[in-house]
Amino acid sequence: MAKFLNTSATNYYLEELIKGASDRLILISPFLKLNDRIKELLEDKNRLKIDVRIVYGKSELQPMEISWLNELSFIRTSFCKNLHAKCYINESSCIITSLNLYEFSQVNNNEMGVHVSRDDDPEMYKDTYEEAQRIIRISDEVRISLEKIEKPKKLNESAKPSSVTKNGEPSKITSSKLAIKFKLKTPELIAMLITGGYVEELDEKQVLTEKGEASGGEAKTGRFGAYLIWPETFNPIQKS
Repeated sequence: MAKFLNTSATNYYLEELIKGASDRLILISPFLKLNDRIKELLEDKNRLKIDVRIVYGKSELQPMEISWLNELSFIRTSFCKNLHAKCYINESSCIITSLNLYEFSQVNNNEMGVHVSRDDDPEMYKDTYEEAQRIIRISDEVRISLEKIEKPKKLNESAKPSSVTKNGEPSKITSSKLAIKFKLKTPELIAMLITGGYVEELDEKQVLTEKGEASGGEAKTGRFGAYLIWPETFNPIQKS
C-alpha cells in the first residue's frame, strides 16, 4: 500500500532510496541540478558500479559539475522533451513526488509524495517502473559536454592554437574528454591507461604512475572529488 510523504519524509525516503539501490537506480526530474548530498550519494553508487540513469528535461549544471558528472562512468543521462514528471526508483521501491533534486526545492518548498514498496504493492510498483521505462525509451541518451566559447580576438591580436597554453605547452583535458577524442567510453580509456602503465588502481581509485606523470598526466582535486588531466596531444593508444 502506498505511503503518503510530506516534505521531510520525502527527503528522507529519497535519500534512503538512493542509498539502498544495489542493482539499478532511475532518477526522473525536469531539472538536472544536484545538491551536494545527492552528488555524494551518486559518487558512492558509481564506486559500487550501480547502473544509474538520470532523465531530465533541462540542465542547469555548472561547468565544474559537468566535468564531475562526466567522470562517473556508471551514470547515464537522458534528455526527455517536455518532461514534468518527478519519480525516483530503485529495485525495491519508488517515490512519486513534487520534489525536484536541487537544493532550493528541498529546503524552501512544501512538497508531497507517495512511497511505493515493491513487496507491499507490486502492481503499483510495476506500473510505475514500466512508465519510467517508457520515458527512458522516448528519451535521447546524451553525454553532457562542456563547450568553450572563444572570445572575439582584437584585430592586432595574434591567434594561438586552442591546444596550446600561454607558455607554449599543450593544454590539458580530463580523462572523459580524452576518451571522447579517441571515440572511446571513459571506462575503456581508463582500462587502456592501466594496461599501458600510465595509471594504476588503488582502493578503487585511479592513481598516476611515474610513466603517467612523465607523459604529462596530473592528478587534480576539485569540489566534487579527484580526477586526472592529460595533455591534449597525449595518445595512450598502444600500437601493436
